[in-house]
Amino acid sequence: MRIIERDQIVAGIDLDLAVQRIEAGFIAFSAGKVQVPPVQMFAFAAANGDCCVKSAFIEGSETFTVKVSTGFYDNPGKGLPSNDGLMLVLSASDGRPLALLQDQGWLTGMRTALAGRIAARLLAPREVHAIGILGTGMQARLQLEQLRAVSACRRVIVWGRSDAELASYSDFATRLGFDFQATRDVKTMAEGANLIVCTTPSREALIARDWIRPGTHITAVGADASGKQELDPLLVARADRIIVDSIAQCRQYGEVSHALRAGLIDEAQLGEIGALLAGRITGRSREDEITLADLTGVAVQDALIAECALQALG
Repeated sequence: MRIIERDQIVAGIDLDLAVQRIEAGFIAFSAGKVQVPPVQMFAFAAANGDCCVKSAFIEGSETFTVKVSTGFYDNPGKGLPSNDGLMLVLSASDGRPLALLQDQGWLTGMRTALAGRIAARLLAPREVHAIGILGTGMQARLQLEQLRAVSACRRVIVWGRSDAELASYSDFATRLGFDFQATRDVKTMAEGANLIVCTTPSREALIARDWIRPGTHITAVGADASGKQELDPLLVARADRIIVDSIAQCRQYGEVSHALRAGLIDEAQLGEIGALLAGRITGRSREDEITLADLTGVAVQDALIAECALQALG
């Protein structure tokens, strides 16, 4: 079994190819051509942490993938990253472990950012005046990096919980060529941007319904486990178009789950991103629509980004 370290993965992977593979994976998933067993989740309340185990096999593939991803949100105060993890790729013909990708959570973070890139390409308004980022962590940075490929906008408004975190993000965004605005007020970010990405592990709604202007697109990736939430359910209900990565998964958690349980939306209002990519449903139809992509992370993304990493390394 090969053991591959993070630095090798980051240096070798072709992200444009990974986007293409992940798009194909979403299509296959929505067409029922992917085995995705139920997600295993652990919560560590005393440590402000969680862990998920996701796995997938794509019909016709030579391999299947099992991924372990952790998030311990007090780690930065200990000098440790919030996220960690690894991926194990195994043979689908004889069950042998083929490769252990010790990516330290980078592949999970990147496949989430690439999904955000895909969602923005499909759903964002034609003219993006400002990008809003909720959060300052690794995912908040990866999302901004990837949005450069699908939006010409170079103005970003970032909300963070501390001046130090915002100062660090400012240095990062400025190096990428963005005009940066920091704020400790969520409303300022939400009212000022018309392409918003939510990336925090919050367990309470941070963005209110009436703060969002018509024509805004929101990509929500932070609520990837039970109890997490960044959007007011009334805001979810206000959206003209709601796209999810997995209806079955988003019924259980994610922003959509809160609105469903409150009776504010019906499951029939949801469409999967794989069906949108395949042309079976439509996305944004007017510039004044509010669109929402609720991305909780589907294991097919892990399988395909792992495949890209292995292919790049020969």
